Order: sequence, then structure tokens, then C-alpha cells
Amino acid sequence: MAFLRRQRQDASSRLDICGSIPAMPDSCRFPLEQIQSLARRYVGGNTDQVREEKIIGTISPRVRSAGFYTRPDFLELCFWKTPRTQPRCQRNDDAFIEEVTRIALGTQNERLRIEGLTLLSGVSWPTASVLLHFGHRDPYPILDFRALESLEIPMPPEYTFEFWWEYVLVCRELSRKHDADMRTIDRALWQFSLENKKT
Repeated sequence: MAFLRRQRQDASSRLDICGSIPAMPDSCRFPLEQIQSLARRYVGGNTDQVREEKIIGTISPRVRSAGFYTRPDFLELCFWKTPRTQPRCQRNDDAFIEEVTRIALGTQNERLRIEGLTLLSGVSWPTASVLLHFGHRDPYPILDFRALESLEIPMPPEYTFEFWWEYVLVCRELSRKHDADMRTIDRALWQFSLENKKT
């Protein structure tokens, strides 16, 4: 897509993994055929596997059924993404969390879905993407420097809706063409970056 192409260091316009969506440049190192094996090797970031299993097995189904986050579930996901924001995240009261997340998870407006969540203290674009990733019925990727690095997409000076939405479409097409759910795609991208750190 036009915006992501401008962000890439290699401005190749060839079509590849994403059909009508311009793909990663020729130099992209991410091995598409290894998505499943990379996802199985995923070790996560600064949190333990038990916490993620709780999110996937308990919190995510509860939020998708209710249509909003409770304060404890909200704080659990924010901690999973980045523990250092907990003091700011804890400033949000129960009613504000429920109302903001109910609107974000219920609206049909894509921009409101992601940007509305940033009204919550301590919630930046990456954390907002986590709330959608685990809380919405539609598939959303997680904005993370490791995932962007794996796809050789440079970090933008600041996140914008245009950047976010094109990234969503690229990841959804990856998911569709390789028959892998979004959690698997996210784990594979994260793990590939971890295993191929640039020195």
C-alpha cells in the first residue's frame, strides 16, 4: 500500500504475498513458510506464559462476549503489553474503562476503534492494538517494533490511522493466505525478530 511503501527503505512495488496489497520488498528476510514453526517457538516478552494463557483462555472470551473490558481485565492486558505503564493505566476508573472500551469494540468506524482507546490513560497505539487484538471479534495485529522489524517496515516518527490501517490489511492478508490466525502471525513475527536481532 502506498503509505507503507513510502515507509520502507526499499521502495519496490512488486506484488507478492498480499495479492493486490503491495508486499514487503525483495530484501525481506521473514520466512513465510516458517510461520507455524516460528509461532511454536514463541517465548513472549517480559511476561510469563501463564499470563498469556489466562488472557487467551479467560479474558479474551469474556471481553468478546460482554463487549467491553472490566478494569481488572484491562489492567491485565496493559501489564502484559508493557508493565511500566501500570501507574498511568491505574488512573482510569471502572466506569471510564467500560464506556471507552464498549464504544471502541462496538463501533463500525475503524478509526474510532483504535484512536478511541487512546483516551484511556497509559494507552498508546501499541497498547490499543493489544486491546483490539484480544478483545475484538475481527482480527487485529499488535503494533510492536519486533513485528514491524520482521516485515522490514521502519518505525514511523509517530503512529497514524493511515499507517495502522494499512498494517492491519497487510497482516490480515498474511493470515488469510497462510491459513494462520492473527495470534499465530503475531507470535511468528515477534519470534523471528528475536531470533534475528541485528547486531
